[in-house]
Amino acid sequence: MAPNVSDSTATVARCAADETVNADDHAPSSADPRTGRSRKRIGTIPTTTTTTTISDRNNNTSNDCDYVAASEAPFRAQIRWPDFMAQLFVHTGFVIGLALLVTLQVKLYTFLWTLLLVWASGIGITAGAHRLWSHKSYKARWPLRLLLMFLFTICGQRDAYTWAHDHRVHHKYSETDADPHNAKRGFFFAHVGWVFLTPHPEVVAKRKIIDMSDLEADPIVMAQRRYYIPLFALLVIAMPVLVPYYYWDERFWVAFWVCFTLRFTTTLNIAFFVNSVAHMFGNRPYDKSISPVENLAVAIAAMGEGWHNYHHVFPWDYKTSELGSYVFNITTAVIDCFARLGWAYERKSVPAEVIARRAAKCGDGTRFLTDEYAHQDAVWGYGDHDLPPEDVAAIVQEQQ
Repeated sequence: MAPNVSDSTATVARCAADETVNADDHAPSSADPRTGRSRKRIGTIPTTTTTTTISDRNNNTSNDCDYVAASEAPFRAQIRWPDFMAQLFVHTGFVIGLALLVTLQVKLYTFLWTLLLVWASGIGITAGAHRLWSHKSYKARWPLRLLLMFLFTICGQRDAYTWAHDHRVHHKYSETDADPHNAKRGFFFAHVGWVFLTPHPEVVAKRKIIDMSDLEADPIVMAQRRYYIPLFALLVIAMPVLVPYYYWDERFWVAFWVCFTLRFTTTLNIAFFVNSVAHMFGNRPYDKSISPVENLAVAIAAMGEGWHNYHHVFPWDYKTSELGSYVFNITTAVIDCFARLGWAYERKSVPAEVIARRAAKCGDGTRFLTDEYAHQDAVWGYGDHDLPPEDVAAIVQEQQ
């Protein structure tokens, strides 16, 4: 986790200076939605540095869910009991399902069916809800969008609109009070606590200003949101349980505990590891001033989503990593396969020279800023209005 810099002296420097272009000194300023201060994009950085004292109320490093911000009333998170009981049920069910599995009370076909569902629904998360709908890192024709929505719904992790909405907020305001699963509030909160605790008021406020117009215009996304409850009952519970029950005479309760609760909780915690482990344990080769890290174990489990330091620096890259190999990034292989069929297109990536420049300037030196401007211009993905025009031009050129 990043060190606490509250009321400390910090040196002001722009980390991504050479990834911007020269701007007119009289260009209009824009207000930073997080600080309320006026700022404008600059193209050159003075050789001198300015020392200033800042107070950052977002850099809490304790494991407590309640903490006091300077000169503010304390925010006290409350347990949302229905959500807490749901988590308690599925995790208890996971233990039951695992016990049935290790004691060999599960038929082989049931085990293989469960593995298939974990993998397929995982692709629905990574290639669908994450890389397509959250970050717009590539485009998909309607048959692929429909397939990804079907697979994503099986995982049971809320509707795609809500999933992408919170994920965009997470990237835009990462490691601040406005981050839905702020890792600075501790491992447990980032992993699962945020699911059943009331959100910080800043999260509620920032959810209202994130642009979601692209998903609101997608009929597949909005239909899934509208009919999510019956779809959950059908695709998350009924189909996984009834297929082994009817087709190879698996016992009903074995199918329920293994194909529903064990499977559901497995995919849920793999996704949660990206929020917790991949924000705490690993290297930061692209930007050492932010919390996300590169974590091989998470990358394997989450089919390519563990290269998180890269992903937070370049969230519009459809590969979510610099790696050219499919070995630890299965999701990229799937997207590329559909691109060959013409179902996926306009895959966005980052030019190699931009990656190398950023790593050399801001990384921790492990590739092959702790000041108030560090990661100031964070973006949620392709389409964010704060994405610099020169980066947009580089992305478009790379696609051609």
